[in-house]
Parts: sequence; C-alpha cells; structure tokens
Amino acid sequence: MFDIAYLRCLPNIVLMAPRDEAMLVHMLHTGLSHDGPSALRYPRGEGVGVPLPAEPIVVPIGTGEILRESPDGGGGHSHRVALLGYGTGVGKALATAALLEFDGIATTVADARFAKPLDSGLIAQLAAEHELLVTIEEGVLGGGFGSAVWETLNEAGGAQTRIVRVGVPDRYVTHGAPALLHDEIGFTPERIAERVRAAIDRPTFAER
Repeated sequence: MFDIAYLRCLPNIVLMAPRDEAMLVHMLHTGLSHDGPSALRYPRGEGVGVPLPAEPIVVPIGTGEILRESPDGGGGHSHRVALLGYGTGVGKALATAALLEFDGIATTVADARFAKPLDSGLIAQLAAEHELLVTIEEGVLGGGFGSAVWETLNEAGGAQTRIVRVGVPDRYVTHGAPALLHDEIGFTPERIAERVRAAIDRPTFAER
C-alpha cells in the first residue's frame, strides 16, 4: 500500500504497474531491458484472465494509454469525466465507466502504466478535455500516484482542473481477501461511481 509513495521520491527510478497479466509480461521485459533502476508493482491474487502474449515487447518508458474514449457529449451524455487508473486501478476504472455511462455521464478511461515518469502529455490532454479527472490507485493517497498527477498539472499550470483521488485512506488496512478489503475502503466501482456523481452533482437515473 505504501510503495508508490516511498519509491516515487527516488531519483531516476522507473515505477510501473500492469493492468493485467499480459501487460505484466511486457513490463517485466521492459524492466529487464531498462538501463537503470525500476520497480514493477503487481497485486497478489489472480489475474484478470486475458491471454498471455506470444512475445514480450518493450513498453515505452513514461507513456500511458487511452483505453476507452468518452462520447462527444451528444446523445444525452454530459459531464465529461476522465478516469486515470494505475495498476489494478485500471480495471476499477473500466467497471466504473460502465456504471457512469448507464447514468448518461460521458467517461474516458486511461491507463497511466507509469507512476514515474508520468505521461505529462496524456495527463494534460485528459485535464483539458474533461471537467473532472479521477485518479484510481491501490495505494495510499499521501504522496502516491494521484498526488504525482496533481503535482504534474500544478507545475504545468493546469491545477485548476478538478481532481478526485481514489485510493487507500491514511490508516493501516487489515489483512484479508482483496475483494473484502476493497469493499472496506471503498475501492469498488460502485463506490467510485458514487464519488464521481457527488463531485459533478449528478444523481443516478433511479434517483432522478
């Protein structure tokens, strides 16, 4: 829970986290190919069930990837929201986007892939094109991935963008099954969607 925060301060280190087992293969190959210090973060438990690649590739250091583009606001959609996940946060982001889309909230999902160096261009694009940017990480919020995103925007003069950080609260979390712990700390698509709706003051269809 604390590694993103305590490793991010080390000079020249590369921090990366895969969204699934296929990306884990590519990132392991990337780390071994990189001429410098790197840290690869992956969760305990099972993978998500995607096929493994036949050949690993080197992921360009410090590049993210947009996985899901939001609609342009037409067709009854409004409130453009960007969900930027890191590691297991990407899966949560994709599931959250499906819930928000059902409520007519246009949502983009991106995989940061790297916590250091960050893809500052991707972050700037998401901030400029959306009214709310949500960072999702399975790590402590203090000094973590979301903090790094805010710092990047602040240094580039884009700190006026509204940011919601989703992660682990400032306390020790009990040991147990990941699904139970995620529910305990609100690291679930349903709870994340609730926070997004509250941030944009948008009720669900049922509530409306």
